[in-house]
Amino acid sequence: MADTQHLHDVLVNLRRIIRATDLQSKRVVKACGLTIPQIMVLQAIEELGDVTVRKISDNVSLSQATVTTILNRLEDKKLVERVRAQKDKRIVNARLTEVGQSTLGNTPPLLHEKFINEFNALERWEQTQMLSTLQRIALMMDAEKLDAAPLLDIDSPNLSI
Repeated sequence: MADTQHLHDVLVNLRRIIRATDLQSKRVVKACGLTIPQIMVLQAIEELGDVTVRKISDNVSLSQATVTTILNRLEDKKLVERVRAQKDKRIVNARLTEVGQSTLGNTPPLLHEKFINEFNALERWEQTQMLSTLQRIALMMDAEKLDAAPLLDIDSPNLSI
């Protein structure tokens, strides 16, 4: 039998995590007009250079379909452009525009950056324990196969992409 207080505390802390990511997502959108997944894609293009949807998808751990939708929106905002590869004209790469580079330079720090610093400060055994626990929670919530990037964000069908 589950301890009612422990169950209550777990659910409250899960809700706090969801709320923190939701608030961060809203702050980012308000500050720069971009969602966290859009920023992730811009950062991947900046890091990788002219790059295919597949490479972006692998870099940000989102499906190729999701990345394509994000790229369409970023292209509409003139933040990225699509260009044909020089060697193989069948390959289309995404590239940051000057406006995209400028916009990316003005994005606020993301919540996950603080998390990364805190996580890296933990002992290795604590990191492993935390990962194991979170994997178990994802499994318990039927969430282990959901499309999710390694950044803290709340994905809403209308806001996230």
